[in-house]
Amino acid sequence: MHYKLFGNSGLRVSEIALGTMGFGNEWGWGADYETSKKIFDIYANAGGNFIDTANIYTAGTSEKFCGDFVAHDRDHFVIATKYTLQDRMNDVHYAGNHRKNMMRSVRESLKRLKTDFIDLLWLHAWDFTTPVEEVMRGLDDLVSRGIVHYIGISDTPAWIVSQANMLADLRGWTKFVGLQIEYSLLQRTPERDLLPMAKAWNMTVTPWGALAGGALSGKYLRGEKGRLPENSARLNERSTAIAKEVVAVAESLGATPAQVALKWTMQQGFSVVPIVGATKPEQLSDTLKSPELTLSSEHLERLNAVSAIELGFPHDFLVSDAVKGALGRTQSMIIK
Repeated sequence: MHYKLFGNSGLRVSEIALGTMGFGNEWGWGADYETSKKIFDIYANAGGNFIDTANIYTAGTSEKFCGDFVAHDRDHFVIATKYTLQDRMNDVHYAGNHRKNMMRSVRESLKRLKTDFIDLLWLHAWDFTTPVEEVMRGLDDLVSRGIVHYIGISDTPAWIVSQANMLADLRGWTKFVGLQIEYSLLQRTPERDLLPMAKAWNMTVTPWGALAGGALSGKYLRGEKGRLPENSARLNERSTAIAKEVVAVAESLGATPAQVALKWTMQQGFSVVPIVGATKPEQLSDTLKSPELTLSSEHLERLNAVSAIELGFPHDFLVSDAVKGALGRTQSMIIK
């Protein structure tokens, strides 16, 4: 596996991250300790070094497993975990972006991970109550104390991420170098604002749901069962058409649909490290072959066409011929 720089930093991560939300079976599904270790070993033996977990995954079991699995060579691995989401019901201080929950959550993650530092700490989701200044100062304190090395942000509107990074830039605080979002052939709405923002700040994007809960693996087309309910938007008419095109492209390449769907996210012209989870070793062995695949321009055009979305206002408005002419952006006026 190859390695790449993570956003505007010197951190070196493998081109696929191992998602560990399924390490543990406290949620009624997932992998037990032995199976999780097999999945981890397959990833590590392939050269993977980027482990993605969270404080709430399987009630903390995911972090405990990850801590055990990396203990033999802690500094080799890049451990990314998250804070924000509630890990004690009906307690306002066990959820949110605020400093009190941030510091508490990080302390407890360190214990479960059996480590004294976190390589990458994600803000898991924006709570719309904590001031941006409080968040960025708290995260900078963690970095300055050596408890956290890098920070990223997940599931947050683009304007808030930009506000946070600009504030950090002006005050000399640590900036977000990664953006974690849902992004796949079935979910392309981040192309409106989140992805252009990430490119502008030189952030690496780590998509979750790149296989859309298995919908893009083709298993539902084959009649196999999964965790998606029958009325899921990932199984509607549009999603089914996209999945069929993914299968067709895969057949033409002698690849699997999962490999094609993952590689599509990696060939979008910006820094991407998709998160790949698995509850069975063979699932991971398949998806880890994605980097070896190359989608031609024809394949990309087919996949882009079947999954196209409307960017909406102001994007479509600003690229209309009339507006480009009024702005002096016609080809005859401006030569790049």
